[in-house]
Amino acid sequence: MAVSEVGHEGIIVSVAPEKTCVRIVSTSACASCHAAGLCSVAERQDKIIEVTTPPGSSYKEGDTVRVVLSESKGLKAALLSYGIPVAIVVAVVLVCSIFNADELVAGLVSGGIVALYYFLLWLLRVKLGQEYRFSIKD
Repeated sequence: MAVSEVGHEGIIVSVAPEKTCVRIVSTSACASCHAAGLCSVAERQDKIIEVTTPPGSSYKEGDTVRVVLSESKGLKAALLSYGIPVAIVVAVVLVCSIFNADELVAGLVSGGIVALYYFLLWLLRVKLGQEYRFSIKD
């Protein structure tokens, strides 16, 4: 059974002995729409991804490459960044409504807890970064 991968085309912007930086263009789902230029919803953003490469790699600045991550890691990343925060907001709002709390209080409490959750993720960024390793697919 082959491992499914999620990938993006990118351009190498810098090469170091064991690290290569690749610029990818992240676009929203509607960016390919013919009316995307007229719509403010369509987003396009450049991102730089650091990829660990073996010493002596033949990559050069300006090369076009494909940066990949296993699909299971991509799904886990989406869960950590979007799924859990949404679940936190829904749970806190439900608990606040059970205790007849004001909507403003429910919103502020859920926002505070989500901010605390993201701060925790930020504290764990080094550990999480070791788990999420991108690679260049030839």
